[in-house]
Amino acid sequence: MSIHLLKDLISQSSNIVFFGGAGVSTESNIPDFRSEQGIYNTKNKYGYPPEVILSHTFFIRHTEIFYDFYKTTMIYKDAKPNKAHLALAALERQGKLKAVITQNIDGLHQMAGSKNVLELHGSIHRNYCMKCAEKYSLDYILNSQDIIPKCSKCGGTIKPDVVLYEENLDMNVLEKSIEYISKAEVLIVGGTSLTVYPAAGLIDYYKGDKLVLLNKSSTPYDRRASIVINDRIGKVMEEAVN
Repeated sequence: MSIHLLKDLISQSSNIVFFGGAGVSTESNIPDFRSEQGIYNTKNKYGYPPEVILSHTFFIRHTEIFYDFYKTTMIYKDAKPNKAHLALAALERQGKLKAVITQNIDGLHQMAGSKNVLELHGSIHRNYCMKCAEKYSLDYILNSQDIIPKCSKCGGTIKPDVVLYEENLDMNVLEKSIEYISKAEVLIVGGTSLTVYPAAGLIDYYKGDKLVLLNKSSTPYDRRASIVINDRIGKVMEEAVN
């Protein structure tokens, strides 16, 4: 029944914004950090919890350990867009979806064909030299002979353009996200527990009355939503869009 309601909402609106988290990519076999099977609950060989390894301080002080963890745990090069990514790209082509705002760094929305993607936490596909700002691809990072990728121009350390713990979000991306959300008629939020700030706070900028929450478990915002569906996002979005 709820999917039929969502389908009706989508068919009637031409100003939809999608805000997604890790749950959007789990159907592409990229693990969710905070699920029981997620990275946060797996024992690792490093002696540090993942949130410490993925901090700015750790990156600066222990760059080799960071990169070993990052390359083996954070990058899923063979991941392909799933039904959720493809449905959202289709909605954008129809002129209904104005923006995808994502907490994910995997680039799967773009791979599916979405054009207007706001990446709150950056992307594994963008990397830059901390010394001279030369840009590098993901392949350059993965194919580097050294554990720590070095700039071919100046020899500086290359850093992934992802937001680490202790780092601020890109203000330009954040402001654009707030603008899209505040002007949206329909806001679809998927695959996020809405507990991690500042990203979770973005939902407070939504002024409309057509809030849709798609998540396997409940969120603190369920009471505010017009539609709550606790199911796989790929399945729900495919049914609602087609």
